Amino acid sequence: MSLAVRLTGVCLFVLFGASTFAQTAGSAPVFSRDVYPVLKKAGCSGCHNPDGVAAGTRLHFPEADASPAVIDRFGRSLQMLVNKADPDQSLLFVKPTRTIPHAGGRRITAGTPDADVLKNWVRYLATHDVPVESNASEAQVAGVRVPALRRLTHTQYNNTIRDLLGDESNLAAQFPPEDFVNGFRNQFSSQSVSPLLEEAYSSAAEKLARNAFRGGDTKGLIPCKPASPTDSACATKFIRDFGKRAFRHPLQQPEIERYRKLFLTAAGPAKSFNAGAQMVVEAMLQSPGFLLRTENGSDPAMRRWETANRLSYFLWNSMPDKQLFAAAEKGELNTPDGVEGQARRMLKDPRAKATVDDFVEQWLRFDRLLNSVKDRRSFPMYTPELAVAMTEETRRLASDLVWNNRNFMNFYSADYAFLSAGLASMYGVPAPPKDFDRVSMPDSSERAGVLGQAVFLALTSKPADTSPTARGLFVREQFLCQEVPQPPPGVSTNLPALTKEKPQTNRDRLAVHLSSETCASCHSLIDSIGFGFEKFDAVGQRREKLNLTFLDGERKDKERKEVKVQLDLDTHGEVAGLKNSKFTNPRELGIILANSTQCQECVAKQLFRYAMGRREAVSDRPVLREIYKDFRDSHFSFQELMVSLIKWTEFPPGGESDVSGAY
Repeated sequence: MSLAVRLTGVCLFVLFGASTFAQTAGSAPVFSRDVYPVLKKAGCSGCHNPDGVAAGTRLHFPEADASPAVIDRFGRSLQMLVNKADPDQSLLFVKPTRTIPHAGGRRITAGTPDADVLKNWVRYLATHDVPVESNASEAQVAGVRVPALRRLTHTQYNNTIRDLLGDESNLAAQFPPEDFVNGFRNQFSSQSVSPLLEEAYSSAAEKLARNAFRGGDTKGLIPCKPASPTDSACATKFIRDFGKRAFRHPLQQPEIERYRKLFLTAAGPAKSFNAGAQMVVEAMLQSPGFLLRTENGSDPAMRRWETANRLSYFLWNSMPDKQLFAAAEKGELNTPDGVEGQARRMLKDPRAKATVDDFVEQWLRFDRLLNSVKDRRSFPMYTPELAVAMTEETRRLASDLVWNNRNFMNFYSADYAFLSAGLASMYGVPAPPKDFDRVSMPDSSERAGVLGQAVFLALTSKPADTSPTARGLFVREQFLCQEVPQPPPGVSTNLPALTKEKPQTNRDRLAVHLSSETCASCHSLIDSIGFGFEKFDAVGQRREKLNLTFLDGERKDKERKEVKVQLDLDTHGEVAGLKNSKFTNPRELGIILANSTQCQECVAKQLFRYAMGRREAVSDRPVLREIYKDFRDSHFSFQELMVSLIKWTEFPPGGESDVSGAY
């Protein structure tokens, strides 16, 4: 919805009162003008959207930028939530006013002008035969192609330099850090080039070009034997060949001429062919042609090269190889079979394994764990080395499932793990013969899959204590792809202090969230999940009870005795919105998630976001349906999911054009 439309709706609401349309005799209400502002103000769309915690319900709000026509169509569709026999008992009214239980809490207070607006709309739908026009077909919407530029990520930069120049100095590790957006560091909306990054590119290009020709053409970049320092024919061939690889597509003649002049400028005075070649390499490594990738450009002739780049930078995080370049040259990437064939070939390359590792690392936010600190008095065993072992355990599980072509949903429910000696000791199981061998987890451990691993349990905890809220939020966002609305500004997040006079568990302390309608609407959806992990402490060790230590006596006393308190832990949890989702430990929840359609779809969505560099949009729904169907039909093979994603984003259902928007 445009800003003008939003402001118009708000102004009408404020100036003329909440019950404007009810006071206009003989006129039909206009949902987008009269009712929608009330529902927006109540925050209903925060949960009732395809990615919200209420995604499993029938109520899904339109996109944030929807037109008034789309919003009015949505308003008419709400008749499915109206009880025509007794309008005042309609779900559309009794849920947001919490006349009946509502997981989102009370959003609108009964008896207020806002409630009257909603009630009048319900009565209108109950007493009128309101037609609901179908939206434009998703296939039609999917035909829209949006041009975009994607910058090489720091990982892609290092990998491309490795494959282009044979240089593994990993200079991008010193570049300004990249931000996480939508859960990943490669989202094109955040890929601007700051002055600091621009300077880093320039410095890196100079070093890389100099190293490439130190001691002569040791990298074999020059494809011909120059007859002189200014051999124009050899220079042109070098520029054409190297430029095609650096820019990942053939150069146009004006580009070749521009770089040939630059070559002669450097080679002539220096009387060295290599000096000219070094200058060309340095210039190309700073060019947008090298640093950026065009997606859905306006030139149809470039489509096959764009496809080759999509394949290589999704599957390898690097540039195309000779075989992929050859396939693009021959037009083999213009068909689904051609794209699928190349994808399957590329998945056998070790670079694909590194890409899956990168996806898992970002998806599960290993950085949060590796940059975290834990209270040394409470957890003396926790070290940076142990934190690295935690991430390796998770990486090994994912790799086992992906490359041995197992059911990837076992990522949540696997009754085995890949442990180091340190992790085995912390988990209380026998150490494997050598680090990160497979170890069966006994039922008594109550661990299974990633939810029972220290990487999840530790990164969602505080330095000295667990955080049921953080753990529940992580499950919602990372494993169910649901957005939980941000807390209102000014809300206190402090919990009651622990005292020896009134020791409490986290469940007891977090009860304060449920005493407030504002807080309860979200915390009832996330804390209830986190409580199921309370038998695992802030580094992932199992505990039967909560052990609290207090110091007795006044501060002026020289000696203060420790008072230790043990409290029973209630680990009953539930994922509101999922059927039969009550659990008491990570193993039980892992089984629930592994069999949940929402969790299965979320795996596909997370890979989509990583591959495409953006969140999914309405126009992507046909593609996501096909991707999920292939994933499910393959018994949740992650390799098949990767191939399916490539195939359907290149050749979407219902049309030849690309639905991806930006890859």
